Parts: sequence; C-alpha cells; structure tokens
Amino acid sequence: MATSEAVRQLLSGALPRLGWFDLSLSNVNGFISVQSGINNTRKRSSVCAQVHKHSRISQDRRRICAFQAKNGVFHGKNDVSRLNSMSCKCQKAESLTGATAEDQHRDLLVDDSDKATSIPPNGITSPGINEFEVDQQLKHEKGGFGSNGKPATAGKHKESRQKVRTNSIEDEAWKLLKNSMVYYCNNPIGTIAANNPSSTSTLNYDQVFIRDFIPSGIAFLLKGEYDIVRNFILHTLQLQSWEKTMDCYSPGQGLMPASFKVRTVPLDGDDFATEDVLDPDFGEAAIGRVAPVDSGLWWIILLRAYGKCSGDLSVQERVDVQTGIKMILKLCLADGFDMFPTLLVTDGSCMIDRRMGIHGHPLEIQALFYSALLCAREMLAPEDASADLTRALNNRLVALSFHIREYYWIDMRKLNEIYRYKTEEYSYDAVNKFNIYPDQIPSWLVGFMPSTGGYLIGNLQPAHMDFRFFSLGNLWSIVSSLATLDQSHAILDLIEAKWDELVADMPFKICYPALEGQEWQIITGSDPKNTPWSYHNGGSWPTLLWQLTVACIKLNRPDIAAKAVELAEKRISLDNWPEYYDTKRARFIGKQAQLFQTWSAAGYLVAKLLLANPSAAKNLVNEEDSELANIFSCMISSSPRRKRGWKKQILV
Repeated sequence: MATSEAVRQLLSGALPRLGWFDLSLSNVNGFISVQSGINNTRKRSSVCAQVHKHSRISQDRRRICAFQAKNGVFHGKNDVSRLNSMSCKCQKAESLTGATAEDQHRDLLVDDSDKATSIPPNGITSPGINEFEVDQQLKHEKGGFGSNGKPATAGKHKESRQKVRTNSIEDEAWKLLKNSMVYYCNNPIGTIAANNPSSTSTLNYDQVFIRDFIPSGIAFLLKGEYDIVRNFILHTLQLQSWEKTMDCYSPGQGLMPASFKVRTVPLDGDDFATEDVLDPDFGEAAIGRVAPVDSGLWWIILLRAYGKCSGDLSVQERVDVQTGIKMILKLCLADGFDMFPTLLVTDGSCMIDRRMGIHGHPLEIQALFYSALLCAREMLAPEDASADLTRALNNRLVALSFHIREYYWIDMRKLNEIYRYKTEEYSYDAVNKFNIYPDQIPSWLVGFMPSTGGYLIGNLQPAHMDFRFFSLGNLWSIVSSLATLDQSHAILDLIEAKWDELVADMPFKICYPALEGQEWQIITGSDPKNTPWSYHNGGSWPTLLWQLTVACIKLNRPDIAAKAVELAEKRISLDNWPEYYDTKRARFIGKQAQLFQTWSAAGYLVAKLLLANPSAAKNLVNEEDSELANIFSCMISSSPRRKRGWKKQILV
C-alpha cells in the first residue's frame, strides 16, 4: 500500500521526480515543445526543428490564360505583371476534391496538437501535448497497479503514445508531400523530387521526375485526390516525343521525358508580363546522357491506377491518350537485332541511373515492361487499327513471362544445376542455353542462398549471369505476376530469411551485395557516389517500402511489410526523410543523400494507407492471366522444336 500510494503521489506531482518536466508549452513556428529537466541544457533536435521551421516554401503560382507548344517546350501566358507575380504570396488553389480553398488549407496545416514530438539527440523523448493528455487520461481510467508494482494501464500507455507518434509522422509526411507540389495553369501538376529549404544546391531535385512522382501520385489516389494525377498524366503526354528524328541527340518517337520543370520567362514584347513553360528533359542534361526507358512504362502503370482508383475511364479513352499508349508500345516492341523477348537497354536507364553494370536486360525494366504490357492491353480501345499491335503485345507477354520465369529464376535447386553445367553445347536441346560458366557463381551466393526461397537474378546475357538481388525488379515481378505464385512466395521467404542483409536498420536495400574493390572500380568506373554500400551500390532506399507493401498484401502476407514500416518509423522522420541510407546495416544517412526527399515520404504514406486498407492494393496489382498461364505450362512441357512450331501458330 505504501508503494502504491507513493507512486500515485509521484504521478500526480505531489512528490519530486528524478526527471521533472516543465510543462510550459511554447509554440515555436507551429511546433509544440515540452521542456524536460532531464536534458534541459540541450536544445531540441534540429531535425524536428528544421522540419517545422521550414515546412513551407513560397511557390510562385501564376494564372495562365493559354499554352502552346514551341520547339517542344510548352508555354503558358500570364496576365499578371512580372513584378507582382514575383512578389505575391502563394494563394491556395481550389481543392482537388472540390472543397473550398479554406478547407484545403486546413487539411494542409495540421493543428498544433498533431505536431511531431521532438526527440533530443540522447534518445530520451519529451512527450508532446497529445501524449501528456493521453497520460493524464489513462491515469484516471481504471486506476490501480499490478502485482509487480507497475500501473495496470502501462500497456495502454505505450500503445497510445505509439499511436500518437505514428499519426504525427504521417501528418509530417503529408505536409512534406503537399509542400512539394508544383503548379501550372494554377493547377497541381506534380511534385518536385526534394524540398529541402536549408539546402542551396538543388541540382535537378527541383524538377518533377516521372518515376519519382509514381508513389506521390498513388498516395494522392489512395487519399481520393485525383486532379493532380490527372493533370500529371495529360501534361506529361503533351511532352512526349511525337516526331521521329534521325538526330542521335534527339529523343525517339514515343519516348517519355525523365523529368520536367516549370519555368517562368519574360513574355516577348512585354516587359512586365511573363509566361510559364514546361521544359522537359529526355536525358540530354542527365548525368551520362541516358534516355529513361522506365518513364513511359511507369506512365502507363499510373494511368491504369488512376482509372481503377477514381473510376474515371474517360482519360484513358481519350484519342490523344490512346495514341500515347500505342507510341510507347511501338517503341518497346520495335524489331531489332536482339533475339531475346526482354528489352535491351543501356546502363542508367531506370531507377539505377548511373553505371552499375546493369546494361543489357536488367530485371527492373523487364518487370515494368511486363506490367505495362498488361495495363496497356487492358486499356487499349478495341479497334481494327490496334489488332496488329494487340497481337504483338500478346505474343511478347507469353515469351517474356516464359523467359524470365525459366531463365532468371534461381534457388538452391537451380544453383546446384548451374554448378554442374556443361559448356559449349550446340543444339536445340542444350541445357546450358546461354553458355554460362559455373565458375561465375560468386562465393557470397553460396552462403546467401537459403535452403527455402529464391529470387530472380538481376540480368542475363550470353555467358553472363548477374546474381545480385535487385529489390525493385523482384518486388514488381510479384506485383505484376511476372513471377509465378510459387516464385512470388519464395521471394518473400528469402526476404524474411535474409532480413538482416536486405533490411537491417532501414528498409530497403536497392541491391545486394555491393560491388567492392577492383570489381567496383571496373564496373562503376570508380564512381565516387556509388561507393560500396552507398547510393545505388547497396544503399537502402525508404521509397521501396510501397512496392514491398503492395507485394506483401497481394500474397496475403502484410506482416512482413508492417514490420518494415515499423522499423522505418523509428528514424525516417528524425532523419529528415533522407533519399537513401549508407552502410551494410543502413545506420548512416547517405553521404550525398538529399533530405526532405519527396518519394521517401510518399513511399511511407502509400505503405501506411495500404496497410490500413489492404483492399485498395487490387488497383495496383496485375493478376495472372489464366490464358497466359496455360500457354506457359504448355511451353514448359513442350520440346524446343514444338515451341518453335507453336509460336508460328499464334502469330497467324
């Protein structure tokens, strides 16, 4: 009884505490702070302070009367004077969902009671105002103590505090996402790659990247805000390369840009008026000058997701949109010298946009290609002019699925088979069709491969297998049904078995393992940004959370994604939403990582939204086509000569 009474007095404030809290609440830049006597000589974390101090930047949104294309750049005229447009404060546009500007402003600016709590560098958390109120409420609810002397409501305490902190992180992520929105014609058109107000070096992170906007767009779709995605789809379509050229420095017909930027320039003949232009980049300004193969594929995938989530099929039925889909497909399905059904691309043409030895037929591109083909087939309007394209599309789907499932898959059984390969085989019945030398099996793979589980290798070319595990390619192979159901479960089994290697302290490794030593020097060209376990060379990217979540929900294994999200929540907000993390266990923020990275916040939000409403994932996945599955089974059971004869039949 004496112990219980003493604890009650301690909780009520009658007795002094070892670590007292001065509950003098101060609102600094919209941030509720609670000063703690435990660490009263140290300032609150600069991480949280910067988030709220610099959470908004003024954006110069100008009304545009009309726009027109000039030399591939889209222009919009502005009636507002240049002086006024440069000095005016940003006014909120009408809500994306039809609400008033005041309602949207209220949604964007979260109440002070919902702000993120500050966590000092020593790791001791000072409770925010919501936590304090929850604590006080729990003290008066079902009072009493257990036999161990601890409050009976301790479990509710912890659960409530965790819920408050999680909600605060989500609010912060939404603010970051909405503050990164770009406006054109007074309408939202996309989100910039990063929005760090304390950084003076933006590089090209102030542009709207197609691949970066995908998680942002999906977050808006899941939230019911469709206008920004619709605008993005239609405006990027206008930037698509429509003219076939012979200039080796011009984009090919049907290519989508990697990114675009809204620029404001003086209007010809008027010293006071300005015009806004959409300035696309097809890779001409990119590091390495590589055209983005994945942009058009992601565009098709997002277009389908928009129709599924919003129910608005009028966009995909538009003539210009149908034309855009066909141009992308014709570019991807064009005949060439390559004998494989996979897309032949150069290094740096996808998320890994630097030299990393993925030239040829990287898995990421093949998974996106397969998904885009399925999405396009679903959206193409049935007409005579599309008959040949649809036939070619179906043939490629069959060949691509067979090729990836049969030749890219590796598990312990397949590894033993490769280990005993015979080389220099010449015949249709050859087992080692690509003349792979067993000595190519790296030493790390022997210890990495679990007894159960497997994955799709990163690349396959004659006499070469890239055994690295590439996360996006494997996860999207599950989402798109490029991998079989058994293979999909095996990939998640491997992720669980190798959690410390692929996840560790922050999800998710972009590839495993990293290139090191002489291999790094030769393959990357001694790239100082892609040093071992950094950036694309084994770095950890929080944005991959959303692909992991979609894959896990599709296979009814959401606990894996929930575990990864919970791990990310411990640090990602405190670290200012970095682009990527370094070291094997992802313990350090990337040495050149941008902070307040938009797709890091968007990837987290999509994961949270899907875990809260798993049924929404059906709008993002591709279910396996039963007809394709039957054909695939026939190809497996047929001899090589039968396969050649069968292929001639379906082409008729």
